[in-house]
Amino acid sequence: MVRIKICGITQPEHGAEAARLGADAIGLVFYDKSPRNVSIEQARAVIAALPPFVSVVALFVNPAREWVEQVLSACAVDVLQFHGEESAEFCRSFLRPYLKAVRVKPGVDLRQWAAAYPDARGLLTDAFVEGAHGGTGATFDWTLLPDDLPLPLILSGGLDEHNIEEAVRRVKPAAVDVSSGVEAAKGIKDAARMAAFISGARHGSV
Repeated sequence: MVRIKICGITQPEHGAEAARLGADAIGLVFYDKSPRNVSIEQARAVIAALPPFVSVVALFVNPAREWVEQVLSACAVDVLQFHGEESAEFCRSFLRPYLKAVRVKPGVDLRQWAAAYPDARGLLTDAFVEGAHGGTGATFDWTLLPDDLPLPLILSGGLDEHNIEEAVRRVKPAAVDVSSGVEAAKGIKDAARMAAFISGARHGSV
């Protein structure tokens, strides 16, 4: 069964609703250029509203080491997710499970990325959009994804309630990650869209 992460949670009630609907994980964005950026105080409130066994993923883009350490010291984070040009050495240095995001376009060799980050818990594939580090709502050509990737594949990029079932059936990812595709507005999750997305993902993996 495919795992489901709802990213860009900014409000406690949205995180709680995502969990109630069946999300396996929620994502908190600690990147001040994102419209879904949260403060440590906001993040703590979201985490406090979650039921047991829902994973908390903290997303960073080329962060200072001190910022990651500050978040980890203040928030109960399970997994780190890096969306910038962070080295594998940097990613693993916090002694937490981590995911490495890769922006996919023709010519990007995901096998090379997997070799460069061999201890990542997975590669998160997103659409390449010039000047953006995710959350764009853009899709990419799924045929660019290799069948023999040695790391778990997390599919992201332009997923929503309309294409998620097909995406899961075609790509067969270990997990899917959605943010803008289940929103009423930037940073504001829509319960009905989250429910439809989670239902579609579950149906696609049956």
